[in-house]
Amino acid sequence: MFLLNNKTAVVTGGGSGIGQEVCNVLAAQGAIVYVLDLNAEHAHATAAAIEKNGGKAQAIAIDVTDHAAMKKTYEAIEKIHLMVNCAGISHIGNATNTSEADFEKIFHVNVRGVYNSLYAGIPVMQKTGGGAIVNISSIVAKVGVADRFAYSMSKGAVHAMTLSVAKDFIKDGIRCNSISPGRVHTPFVDGFLKKNYPGQEPEMFEKLSKTQPIGRMGKPIEIAHQVLYLCSDEASFITGSDYSIDGGFTTLNS
Repeated sequence: MFLLNNKTAVVTGGGSGIGQEVCNVLAAQGAIVYVLDLNAEHAHATAAAIEKNGGKAQAIAIDVTDHAAMKKTYEAIEKIHLMVNCAGISHIGNATNTSEADFEKIFHVNVRGVYNSLYAGIPVMQKTGGGAIVNISSIVAKVGVADRFAYSMSKGAVHAMTLSVAKDFIKDGIRCNSISPGRVHTPFVDGFLKKNYPGQEPEMFEKLSKTQPIGRMGKPIEIAHQVLYLCSDEASFITGSDYSIDGGFTTLNS
């Protein structure tokens, strides 16, 4: 089950965090993985680790906000069966203290970046004969979380784009779904705590962990396994759906 032999996958944000684990899992199941990341060193490290473990991967350093570069890159790949849009950045702030510059930055990476990937990748997938797209959204697209104004805006857009793509391209054999994680322990979380709560990292980590009813943060590998399922033929009847992986946050906190 869940084998991806002879399938080509493109993963944005594949150099670290959730994206890195997605690359590892898809490659382990037989996919040829293109690791796209703004950080060339991270992209190459992920691809090298996959190759070392017997998988097939190629690193591509790219800015997902660069429309022309994304189009050129995807066209050069020629065949795309699977597309996973993980690239994204976070932001802390509400509607009155989020600067215009920060709002625009979040929009360009989290919204335009996904658009660029879809715009460039879907025509290639159509020529390939169909496939599966998974977009990484967030629980903030569904519930209000304090000081996540711009980030919530961007993930709400990802959720909406997922539904639109699922509707528009179902006739081409293209399935499109999204995943909405709760708090997941990635390098971003550690960096956030170090920057905003110096000397209080352990206490704050525990506090953030307990906001999930299950009592801990998620692991990138847990998100990657859901991505694998949605990319696999076993999920061939699923499109236009969103899956919360949040330790009960959206349903058990009320």
